[in-house]
Amino acid sequence: MLAIFKKELWNFFGNWSAWIIIAGFSIISALFLFFFENDFNIFDIGSATLQSFFVLSPWLFMFIIPAISMRTLAEEEQSGTLFWLFSQPVKITDIVGGKFLSVWLVGILCLLPSLIYYYTVCVLGVPEGNIDGSMTFGSYAGLIILIASFSAVGILASSLSSNQITAYLLGVFICFISYFGIEQLASYKLLGGADYILQNIGFYQHFLAFTRGQIDTKDVFYFLFVIFLGLGLASWFVCKKK
Repeated sequence: MLAIFKKELWNFFGNWSAWIIIAGFSIISALFLFFFENDFNIFDIGSATLQSFFVLSPWLFMFIIPAISMRTLAEEEQSGTLFWLFSQPVKITDIVGGKFLSVWLVGILCLLPSLIYYYTVCVLGVPEGNIDGSMTFGSYAGLIILIASFSAVGILASSLSSNQITAYLLGVFICFISYFGIEQLASYKLLGGADYILQNIGFYQHFLAFTRGQIDTKDVFYFLFVIFLGLGLASWFVCKKK
């Protein structure tokens, strides 16, 4: 798994794709948070908080993570190197796990420049440093585990298709449905008491708890279940191609 992980990281950073993605995420989020006139603009909100960033980020990662993960297995199958990997002394779970970790790490690295936003809000706060640290920490923890869930979904989508564009579109679709679609469907109150169950199937409510500064074990276990389910299904689909 470590060898696969290192190989994928080299591919991401060796051809500048990871650097472009990290820079793109940082620039887009900075424009929305500080320059564009919109509901996410921190100056327009007038509060010393990064909640706008944590509302915006899942939508950006919904498109970014599938773009990173789409080539992980789809490209291997398309180029024929996936069958070469099958002949090597490496488990399929190691192949999938190594690729997942590399995608997850690139996603986490996208968050590093946002520490500048945290510093900026701290300095601009009245009084200086007037920012809810526990809520910010919880939101970052939620984003990290949400990125892991999106990464698992992206790896699953890449295992389902040998075409990278198809894998990307499928990954975006599943991430969108999991994060926003299920929540919106539950908000229509069409199923009575079952709407609460439907809400808890989606990502949104579990991520929302993190943004309130609440790190609940049930939310952590929910995301861990999603991650292992996604990677388990990806391993199964890859195994079928062996």
